[in-house]
Amino acid sequence: MSTPVKTDRAITIEEIVSDVRERGDEALVEWSKLFDATTSDKPERAVAYGDIPTAAVLAAAEAVRTWHAAQRPADLMMEVSPGVTLERRWTPLRSIGIYVPRGLVSSLIMSAVPAQVAGVERIVVCTPPNGSAAVAATAALLGIDEVWAIGGAQAIAAMAYGTESIAPVDKIFGPGSGAVNSAKLIVSRDVAIDLPAGPSEIVVAADAGVDEAIIAQEIAAQMEHGPDSRGFVVRVGDDLESALAEVEGYAAEHVFLLGERAESLAPRIRNAGAVFVGLYSPVPAGDYATGGNHVLPTGGWAKSTGGLGLEGFMKTVTVQRVTKEGLERLAPTIEALAELEGMTAHKATARR
Repeated sequence: MSTPVKTDRAITIEEIVSDVRERGDEALVEWSKLFDATTSDKPERAVAYGDIPTAAVLAAAEAVRTWHAAQRPADLMMEVSPGVTLERRWTPLRSIGIYVPRGLVSSLIMSAVPAQVAGVERIVVCTPPNGSAAVAATAALLGIDEVWAIGGAQAIAAMAYGTESIAPVDKIFGPGSGAVNSAKLIVSRDVAIDLPAGPSEIVVAADAGVDEAIIAQEIAAQMEHGPDSRGFVVRVGDDLESALAEVEGYAAEHVFLLGERAESLAPRIRNAGAVFVGLYSPVPAGDYATGGNHVLPTGGWAKSTGGLGLEGFMKTVTVQRVTKEGLERLAPTIEALAELEGMTAHKATARR
């Protein structure tokens, strides 16, 4: 029987990930006992109980399903030159893991529903034991039955590398704490991840004279995510270019635009996870109800990465077909470049 880990030294995320990778269930149980005060000697499934707002969950899921279904990319086939045909085909991932922060059922919806729309065959959910009942109940409504009451970096390691109880997945999704995001970045050397999402951020860009209570309301909503959440206010005056540069500089997860001049910036903002325009577009509407995905880049990642969409649950396969005549046309190019690079075996394939 395993016993709770006791330690008075600093523990690194790398250590937790490596331990679970090497020792599987035994390590997973020990870290869960240490960090989540669990008592079981084996990984446990989350059990659904208690009331959840079924109508709201289903409404949110339907909005997400509608928006993400419209994002399905088209396959492409093209004869790029006589006798040379290329095909780019989109295919769903076989299996994914979703990390759901404590009790945040909306985060489950944001990853699970697009995965279903994409056609993912296996969906695994990990969530901290405290709050896991509501997540399991929501998963059941969505038709997902593999939900584990496991949180933290150990959950990310289990989904990435597998244990005796949990088979590994092909890609990991979902926001989380600093420890969870660190673990995702560590395992990304071996398993794909969506993006490092969290802690929460918001930039409110507002005209002079707008209702300060609305600004405070938006900031307060994002601060609810935790003490490491960040909020900034950009005052938009006559110099629109300066205001735009300031907003872009933050590259924040959420940008809320309030007032005519601020709202005019919407089409020009590139560095943001999601932009919310106008008094009646509160950021929590996107968190819960619009159908837009709330798994968004943070920590400056919005400069190069967008929010989660359907394509995140899919990948492309390229198929190439060349006829005899087509290869004859390509042969001079193949031979010349292969010779330049010193690849004699490559060069030999040009003549058949």
